[in-house]
Amino acid sequence: MNTNTPHGSTTFAPDPQTVANAVGEAMYARDYCAQHLGITLEAIAPNYARMTMTVRREMLNGFAILHGGILTTLADTAFAYACNSGNEMTVAAGIATEFLAPAHEGDQLTAECRVVGEAGRTGVYDVTVTNQHGKLIAVMRGKSYRRKGHPICPVESKPHP
Repeated sequence: MNTNTPHGSTTFAPDPQTVANAVGEAMYARDYCAQHLGITLEAIAPNYARMTMTVRREMLNGFAILHGGILTTLADTAFAYACNSGNEMTVAAGIATEFLAPAHEGDQLTAECRVVGEAGRTGVYDVTVTNQHGKLIAVMRGKSYRRKGHPICPVESKPHP
């Protein structure tokens, strides 16, 4: 997308990957929950995010496996970054997590989120959570709602020479 400036030069909107990178940095700087749990942003792209987390002892439930709420938090965090990657504040309208295998202390989990589809202000995203061996631990489907006119962070347009 380009626009003409008052002086006749042309500016170009930043590419979607540049926007996604800026959003990821801005969100993570204020994402105290993710930071506290040791969730890290490994990759972000338009409508995509990959987060990782190591299962720690204090994350275990009474059966010595990862608490489902913490596993869901990891998946939901990947969902949040993916659906906000376009720099419009987007919130969860609903999520459903299916637990397929237990995760144990020391496991390195990876949550990958991809868009399934979007219509208007709503979107559907799928998240897979795997361990360090590639074993599928959980899947989550999230429904998002985009709040028009609420950018996550400023992203500057670049002037065309």
